Amino acid sequence: MLLDEIRSQLKDAMRAKEEPRLTVLRGLLSAFTGELTATGRTPQDTLSDEEALGVIRREVKRRRDAAEQFRAGGRAELAQGEEAELAVLESFLPQMMSREEIAPVVAAKQEELGITEKKDMGRLMGAVMGELKGKADGGDVKAEVERTLSS
Repeated sequence: MLLDEIRSQLKDAMRAKEEPRLTVLRGLLSAFTGELTATGRTPQDTLSDEEALGVIRREVKRRRDAAEQFRAGGRAELAQGEEAELAVLESFLPQMMSREEIAPVVAAKQEELGITEKKDMGRLMGAVMGELKGKADGGDVKAEVERTLSS
């Protein structure tokens, strides 16, 4: 289970005195607790792996946005700190599909639904994302759907 892996890595980081990694892992466990309380459960409950991955993705997005803002503001050292945290968080995410792997799924769904016009892009996006949820980045799927419909 993902939560057990995170707790195990937290203990390893404590033993190795890896302060930056330790901070990220503690923050992640705190985010899990926050998610539990937000959904009306107690902190003693556990998140499913899917829910935990959702929290991790949200934290990854938050770090990415912060790093971009720091870079735009000329604070490269703070951006590097956010990117280091990002690397720790991304180690828990499954490998995302490449655009080359997404293309056949988009083509199959397009054929299955009989979509040929760009106005039906939302329907195609919904169908593809339903199949690839958690396996592919939404931006990559959108780009591939647009490319497929424009050709």
